[in-house]
Amino acid sequence: MKLIIRKTHKYLSFFISVQLLLWTVSGIYFAFNKIELVRGEQYRVQPKDYVISDNLNFKIPDATSLNLQRLLDRTIIIATTPSGKNFYYSNGMPLGKLTPDQAMEIVSIKTTLKPLAVQEITKTRKGSEYRGRDLPIYKVDTENNLGKLINVYVSVFSGDIVAIRSNQWRIWDLMWGFHIMDWVERDNIDNLLLKIFSILALISSISGVLLFFKVELNQ
Repeated sequence: MKLIIRKTHKYLSFFISVQLLLWTVSGIYFAFNKIELVRGEQYRVQPKDYVISDNLNFKIPDATSLNLQRLLDRTIIIATTPSGKNFYYSNGMPLGKLTPDQAMEIVSIKTTLKPLAVQEITKTRKGSEYRGRDLPIYKVDTENNLGKLINVYVSVFSGDIVAIRSNQWRIWDLMWGFHIMDWVERDNIDNLLLKIFSILALISSISGVLLFFKVELNQ
């Protein structure tokens, strides 16, 4: 029986050693990098308090929640409805899309980054750095004070900065894909491959402990 345990441990350890190494390396990277810095929170400028003096007097059908916020020099209303989000000016008129120049202006106001160029993204792509964000969206190419290129993603309607992506984030994202064994979308932590390797790693660990203590099992 000891020979069976030894062989099981040997071949299982060899089979899963690469993934164990990736789990270890990615775990070390996560431990030594603050998630706030990875997400680019250090580049955001704290918003100033403002008083809403607009006279809001109109109905929004089927709205389940309302959010008032400042967009450049105007107050806008974001209404959540069963069919999605609708955007309005404070006078009730529907809010149109921001222009590329306005998107760059918003980035210069809301971050410490220098905007360089802008493009509109209308199609989703698996594993993209803007995944999970509502489209269309503006991608603004920027650089920080060290000259490093950083992508800032801006909502085309609300002007919210929905993501800041740097090389540090891309490394984190790659490590996360290794960690959860989802190398394409890097979002699915419930995948079958991860479950299988986790069980195999557990079996390998248990067999290693049994070998260490030289447990004599009955035939």
